[in-house]
Order: sequence, then C-alpha cells, then structure tokens
Amino acid sequence: MPRTALLAAAIALGLSFSGQSHAQSDPAPTKVVPGSQADVTYSYAPIVKEAAPAVVNVYTSRVVSRPNFPPIFDDPFFRRFFGNPNSGGSNNHVQNALGSGVIVDPEGLVVTNAHVIQGADEIKVALSDRREFVAEVVLSDERTDIAVLRLDGDGPFPALEFDDSDSLEVGDIVLAIGNPFGVGQTVTSGIVSALARTQTGISDYGFFIQTDAAINPGNSGGALLDVHGRVVGINSAIYSRTGGSLGIGFAIPSNMVRLVVAGAKNGGELKRPWFGASVQEVTPDIAESLGMERPVGVLVGNVHPNGPAAEAGLRTGDVVTAVAGREVYDPNAFRYRLATREVGTETELTVVRRGKNRDVKLALVAPPEDPPRDLRDLDGPSPLAGARVANISPAVADELSLDTEASGVVVVSVQQSSAAQSVGFRPGDTVHEVNGEVIDSTEELDGLVRTRQRAWKVTIIRDGRQISSVFGG
Repeated sequence: MPRTALLAAAIALGLSFSGQSHAQSDPAPTKVVPGSQADVTYSYAPIVKEAAPAVVNVYTSRVVSRPNFPPIFDDPFFRRFFGNPNSGGSNNHVQNALGSGVIVDPEGLVVTNAHVIQGADEIKVALSDRREFVAEVVLSDERTDIAVLRLDGDGPFPALEFDDSDSLEVGDIVLAIGNPFGVGQTVTSGIVSALARTQTGISDYGFFIQTDAAINPGNSGGALLDVHGRVVGINSAIYSRTGGSLGIGFAIPSNMVRLVVAGAKNGGELKRPWFGASVQEVTPDIAESLGMERPVGVLVGNVHPNGPAAEAGLRTGDVVTAVAGREVYDPNAFRYRLATREVGTETELTVVRRGKNRDVKLALVAPPEDPPRDLRDLDGPSPLAGARVANISPAVADELSLDTEASGVVVVSVQQSSAAQSVGFRPGDTVHEVNGEVIDSTEELDGLVRTRQRAWKVTIIRDGRQISSVFGG
C-alpha cells in the first residue's frame, strides 16, 4: 500500500492540572469506561492550557540552485512563450518548510523530526506567545528521525515532561497540538489505535504508536501526549493517499525519544547497545521446524566472536522471544527494545533453544570502533572518485546496518555529480576487490585508486550480493 511519510502531528497535552503532581513513581490511575452521560461531558481545556506554551512551530529555510537552461531559451521565439528563465540574476533561491516541535527542557531544548530540519541553512522556532528564536541543531539522528534543537535565548522556557510509552494501551485517549498546513496552532484528539507497529518502513527503528488523532502536513515533530499532559510520542508520519489525514498516524514512542534527548545533553553523543549478532524474523515455517507453538521472536544468525551475544552464550539458531520481559515479534521490535536500554547496564533476554526457554543476561555495551574508521575521500582517475569510505568496525557496521560479519572497507557517502555517483555506487556498499586485489583498509584503497589504469574492475557487496563491474580507465 502507498505510504506518504509526510508528517505526523504533535499531541502536546500539558503538564499536570488540578495542581496535582504526577511523578513517575506515582501509581497509575485505574482506567474505567464512562458509565453515564455526565461521565463523558468533559473538556481538555485545562490540559491544553498547560501544554500549548511548550508546543512550537519550526520554520526552516535553505538555499537551492535553479537549473541552468540551455541558451536556446534566450531566443525571442521561446521567450515569447516561456519568458527568460535564465534572467533574474542569481540562480539560487530560498526554499522554506515548516513543522512542529515540543520544548522538553526549560533551558530551551526542542524535540522535532530529523526530516523537518534536514538540509536547513537556518532554523527558527516560534512559540505560542509569538516570540521567535533562532535554533541550532544539537543532535540529529536520521535512524530514529529525531532531532534536538537548542533555542538561542534566555530561559526558562515552558517545557513538557516525558511519560513511559510502554504504559500506553490501545484505546487510551491522546491529544495532538501542531501547526497543520501552517494555519496556526491546532488541537485534535483521538485514541491509541495500535501499538508496536513495525511494518511501516519509516525509520531504522520502526516501532510506532498508531493514533487516529487528525494530523496533517505541518504537524511533524509535535508531541503525542496522554491525558496527564506528558509526552508519550513524537509524531513522525501519516498514511495518506492524498496528503491529508485519513486517521492513521504514527508516533515515535517517548522511550526512544528520551534516549536521543539524553544523547543531546551528553555532548551530542548518542550511544546504543550492541547485540553482536545478526537476527531475522521467525516465519511460521521456521517456528514449525524449531518446534515452537507460534512464530514469535527473532532467530539469531551470525554471532560476532567477541560480542555481547557470544559472551552471553547465544548461538546461531537460538530464538530471542523477549527483551526485559517484553515480547518481540520481529527484528524491528527487537532492535527497538534493545536500543531503549541504557548502555553500561545489562538486560535479560528470554531465549528458546531446542524447544526449551531459558533466561540469559546480556551486557549492554556500545559497539567498539576497532579498527579505527580512518575516513578517506577518494580522488584520482578511478570510478570510485567522490566516495567517502571507512574501515568497517562493529560501530560502523551498526551505524550502516551492515551484517555482523562484515569487514573491509565500506562506502559511507557519495558526493553529488561525482564519478562514484554517476556509475551507481551507494552508501553501504562494501568494496571487496579492485582489479583483483582484495581491499582490507581505506589506506590501501586510497593508494590504489590514485594510480591510472587502462580499466577498472570493482567488486562490491550490496545487500548480501556480490556485484562485479568493469569501467574504462
């Protein structure tokens, strides 16, 4: 089905109301179904009044180049019909975009979507009281589609707190506050339609809260809040065939957002736990072959000999069915559950081996950068000119979602209009051989591509497949 990852709105409900404290340690209130007409005659106004000041509009601008049209368009005949597209001075123009955000720290930290501020040359944030501030990017994480900005101004600023997104249940009421289509701050309400949506293809950590609160373009980066006025998610995308709301919106759970904010406060460094093994989905056929009653969990594949999975005693063919007591159904859910655990601690995995359940302790450590990545920008007369490459370590493999056993040299990025781009090299390609020589390091590859050759035979690994191509020298 077609998906439009346009935006997903903000549901900034407020802090607390009635003067009561809602500390996370307080027991959760009992959830009851309304029993009379009086029970459903209520208003969200007290929550919105507290929350609205912390929900912001995010405006971005960037300078883009106009294409240069052929000289034929200067001919009077063509100018009669098309005007003169090459006139008007500079070939550059400013492109503007908007989104939403939520202040999560009185010192001026703002959470929004990474796609809202991607490529921006300037970012401005407007508060509900009409004040505007220039903002700088503290941390932008494309893998979660979360960015953290810092306002250039004196605090304290109104801020919202996070709640535990794992406490949500299907049917819970949520509110959205955002700036749809740029019409101004707008509040919508709905319910949690589903939890743990993983088959969305929106981000690396595809594990979303689904809501039917009306959200539209312009709402991206806003907060999804519960009825206590706390942030339970950051809206990121909608399902739409027209670009408007169809009642299916997706929000990034607050437990993941909290991790990115902590990284921003820690000097902009984001650390995620390293599992040290590849995993795949347990299909019905695999479950039957392993004697499992139903397909659940993830099947462990290649295990890094020095990784946490190996040290925990995991083997190829084991099935991990739960992380910290929470069941996982596919690799996206597993990666999310692991990524939201704190580095430097340990967590418990439930593992099925030969039909029997066992619990194992997994040390949560960051992936090591061994060997050092030694980034190199390739130049010279080779088809790889314009590619930036790095030595593959567990840290690099984790960042680029490479196989656990990957080694050698990987393409990290490719310059626009370069030789590498024109012949089709992509980030994530592992350079295996060049002219018959196995590539083990960026230093070796950098030296090799600077020499002129009559022809270039380059072998890469892409998505598990080996591809060889020959290029003229």
